[in-house]
Amino acid sequence: MIILAAAALAAAAAASPAVKGAAVPQWQDCGDGLQCAKLSVPVDWARPHGARTEIDLARMPAQDPQHSRGFLVVNTGPASPVQAVRARPEGVSELTRWFDVVLVEPRGIGDRGSAAAVQCAVAQPDPLRLVLAPGRAGWRAYARDNAAYDRSCRAAAGLAYDGLTSWQVAHDLDALRAELGEPRLRYFGSSYGAVYGQAYMELFPHRTGRMYLEGGPDHTEPDLAQRLTDRARAAERQLFSFRDWCRRHLGCPLHDADTDAVEVYDALTRRTPLHAGPGRTVNSRRLAAAVHAGLAPGSWPELARAMSEAREGDATRLAALASEATKRASEATKQASEATKQVSEGIKPDAEAAKQASEAAKPDAVSAPAPPATVSGAMWCHDFMPAVPAYRRFLTMETHLREVAPRVGWVSGRYEVARCLGMPRKGAPSWPPNVPDPRHGPTVLVGIGRLDTGARPVGHIPGAVVLSHGDGPDAYLLQGVSRLRATCLRTHVHDYLVNGTLPQEGTECPGELTAGMYP
Repeated sequence: MIILAAAALAAAAAASPAVKGAAVPQWQDCGDGLQCAKLSVPVDWARPHGARTEIDLARMPAQDPQHSRGFLVVNTGPASPVQAVRARPEGVSELTRWFDVVLVEPRGIGDRGSAAAVQCAVAQPDPLRLVLAPGRAGWRAYARDNAAYDRSCRAAAGLAYDGLTSWQVAHDLDALRAELGEPRLRYFGSSYGAVYGQAYMELFPHRTGRMYLEGGPDHTEPDLAQRLTDRARAAERQLFSFRDWCRRHLGCPLHDADTDAVEVYDALTRRTPLHAGPGRTVNSRRLAAAVHAGLAPGSWPELARAMSEAREGDATRLAALASEATKRASEATKQASEATKQVSEGIKPDAEAAKQASEAAKPDAVSAPAPPATVSGAMWCHDFMPAVPAYRRFLTMETHLREVAPRVGWVSGRYEVARCLGMPRKGAPSWPPNVPDPRHGPTVLVGIGRLDTGARPVGHIPGAVVLSHGDGPDAYLLQGVSRLRATCLRTHVHDYLVNGTLPQEGTECPGELTAGMYP
């Protein structure tokens, strides 16, 4: 791969000049129709002449190179965007009708077999543990294990560890913009990729071009209690959206004339513990965690079956639902790690094994959570978590969450706090000083789904035009994977990125993924 020299920009973005004279990089074929390169950047942009690190890039060339409108930089979330697109190119491939699409990896995350990917020796613990072990002992044990994960990531990343923030990534994006020869950054960010886009707007408002952000939380929300409340309420609303979907589809096992999915859940709660096979039961906490996990829109058919079987006396499927996502991620991590090891040792993986690993690693969402042995968990904590409350303080907060979201939403609080519990707070402010007011920059388009449980979405960006839709996170990407081309959402996104035409204020698109999803 060719290493691209990034221009040195000062950390104080308001005073940093635009980089001039950057040339379009040369790319090398790297499989799956992609061309790859690396971008060399400072570990700390406040010290541009200090130690350096590398960022993986991949390019999907425009279908008609003679009529390409330029580069569109894409980041699909905390997991590797390049690996996600290798597995499911349909999510973004339509954008090559107009652009040369450049996939940029976050710091510490890399393409398959890349030395840019930081491998933590200790996996981050499963947050389900914190939900199912409510006592102080469980809290402390989880904190110890998460601290061990944090230490292993710091040891693996070295000097680059403290640079794992979205604002450092924003500087990386600006260096990439200069290397591509673009006067303004044209950007598509989904999930955590939207956080990077927001950070870029904050630091470089005058170099922000057309930007579509979808499904990302707002990292400028400093109040943890408010963030937990927002997430809890969103999850509770999703339970009622699941009920409404079941009512509309006759094939749903919970489509009854005299009851609905919410009433079934309430009845199951009253009957706990539920029988879940020989010697196994489901208590109220596992029930809440299972239904909470099943509220991801793509899991609705499975959730309906599980709740229906539990109503008939067998909660086996329901018992497994809470940990199913964790099991998939763990298996994908194991297979991906083995493939990486083989590549590093110069061994060509067995073709059938590689195919199975690829299938196992395909996420339900294009920007699914990163495997637990990567540094993505640390990035989240450096950006979002000012301080984790002490055990007793959290119990007080959880009491409030149970009041505002009494069925399943309150579970969100433990999942959120589990991200950073046990990780030492570094004392540095999450919000960088002297950030330019993004209201002086261009207007951007933000997609917000009614089924997205993220707290305080990036639609709070001043001046942003919000495009509401009826699906969940990563809706644009998943509609592409599902071959839903001319949807309301994708049409508006394309019209904006290609022509600069923003949808009218108050525009709402239907839930086109959930509309075609049947039990």
